[in-house]
Amino acid sequence: MNPDFQKYQAQTSAHPLGLEVARAEGSYVYDARGKAYLDFVAGVSACTLGHCHPRVVGAVQEQAGRYMHVMVYGEFALEPAVTLSRELAAALPQPLESTYLVNSGTEAMEGAIKLARRVTGRTELLAAKDAYHGNTLGSLSLMSYEERKAPFRPLMPGVGHIRFNNFEDLEQLGPRTAAVVLETIQGGAGFILPRPGYLEAVRSRCDQTGALLILDEIQPGFGRTGTLFAFEQYNCTPDIVVMGKGMASGLPVGAFSASKAHMDLLSRHPKLGHITTFGGNPVIAAAALATLRELQETRLMAEALEKEALFRELLIHPLIEEVRGKGLMLAILVPEPALADYLVLEALKKGLLLFWLLFEPRAVRISPPLTLTEGEIREGCALILDLLEGYPGPAVN
Repeated sequence: MNPDFQKYQAQTSAHPLGLEVARAEGSYVYDARGKAYLDFVAGVSACTLGHCHPRVVGAVQEQAGRYMHVMVYGEFALEPAVTLSRELAAALPQPLESTYLVNSGTEAMEGAIKLARRVTGRTELLAAKDAYHGNTLGSLSLMSYEERKAPFRPLMPGVGHIRFNNFEDLEQLGPRTAAVVLETIQGGAGFILPRPGYLEAVRSRCDQTGALLILDEIQPGFGRTGTLFAFEQYNCTPDIVVMGKGMASGLPVGAFSASKAHMDLLSRHPKLGHITTFGGNPVIAAAALATLRELQETRLMAEALEKEALFRELLIHPLIEEVRGKGLMLAILVPEPALADYLVLEALKKGLLLFWLLFEPRAVRISPPLTLTEGEIREGCALILDLLEGYPGPAVN
């Protein structure tokens, strides 16, 4: 491991994987010695079109040659950002017609929280237990995992928690609820899908109480589950949709979309109700626009479901209890955390990138680029099965 990496660059854990990357292309990452790693992680669902997709690279290079940052967000009309916002409006259901471009998923969630409070005049929020919406203070406040929250208190007040997929808990919505904030598919908890009728019931209860519904599509969004956004599959349109990660195929981006009537409230009383310097950066917007168009003009979204079926066909083993998720947002559930650790760490040695999930220690993430081929799926799954056969841990019944 590069010693300067740990000495000079702030770390998120005491034991980073430390892979020293030299280049990346398609479904592969290459280290400083030239070793190839088949990527089943895609930068944690961020590299939608794989690494250095020609359409994205071309869009970035062309825009960088024209102009990059010229003014803080919202003052100048920057063609890539305007076009991206217009094409997102065309792709989203009504009334989600106005998009605020920011720099990350957690910043988008912060903006969505502010917007919900501004629209409703209420302050209380309900989020799901074991949800993850980001790590800035407002987003962190939505989390139920006290071990991660305690060192940073006091956090944002007025946050309650409901159980995801529990219909009875929806009675907690009341006249002081500004918004319910849910991941369309719970990510860190283990890629948990909503039960039939659950999101529709949340939508109905929000309508009854005057609360807004914020759906977090930061991870499932941009084609990963077979449609541009996962909520399209559940007969439920949110008041605010939050996105990020895979929007720009590996560049830092986030956004939240709502009706124009709602979004306009951020521009008055007070004006500059939400501001950002680099949101809507033209180079990033060009990459996001190239990603959106590639998804809409190819079969990659539909193929995500076909590739899911192949993963499920191949990943059958006594030590695999379940394959959760949808499309190319999948998680292998194994009997014990030690086995999940073994798979991630040993696969790295063998040239396959896997990763963990935040709150489910028995899960192993599979969230590859949507451009992954059938041959690459078979190659990676064969390696996973070989590792399971060689697992040296205790016998698991």
